[in-house]
Amino acid sequence: MMKLYLASGSPRRRELLAQIGVPFSAISADIDETPFKHESPSAYVERLARGKAEAGRGTVVSDEKFCVLGADTTVVLNGKILGKPVEEADACAMLMLLAGQEHEVLTAIAVLDGERCESRVVRSLVRFRDISREEAAAYWASGEPRDKAGGYGIQGLGAVFVAGLNGSYSAVVGLPLCETCELLGHFGIPCWQTLNAR
Repeated sequence: MMKLYLASGSPRRRELLAQIGVPFSAISADIDETPFKHESPSAYVERLARGKAEAGRGTVVSDEKFCVLGADTTVVLNGKILGKPVEEADACAMLMLLAGQEHEVLTAIAVLDGERCESRVVRSLVRFRDISREEAAAYWASGEPRDKAGGYGIQGLGAVFVAGLNGSYSAVVGLPLCETCELLGHFGIPCWQTLNAR
């Protein structure tokens, strides 16, 4: 069986990949996440997923065949990328922009085996209810928004802001499971492996 490495430090992506029964080893893949000038959000997120897969591959020392899965998620409002907040004012400003609005969440995945790299971009729409400045400040104080694109986590405390979702919940969390399973299958890595191992 082809060995899989997940090039991500995200505990959420690790949990999601484990959820569909795919054994993997997690590795770090630090890359520059600065958007290029005039780069579309879709091209940006796909470039980062591919870049993480390539950076992760460079850290693996193995004589066996293996694949690396990279992923990236970004929040987009009116065509503008909202990154990870750096301080309370930044986080609160993001939440105030998103409040009462529908925004895009783009998650890209890329699988690389050294000979080829395949990728997908999954688009979901998330609608927020209105949010008060006091709520935004309290949410920042919880610590949850600090490492989240767009300054919120749908799988955590930030779920209370979500009035609607059209698309893939797992993609908004950080790994679109339907598309991930399909893409891994192209590289001979089936899902539900851990079910057969019991």
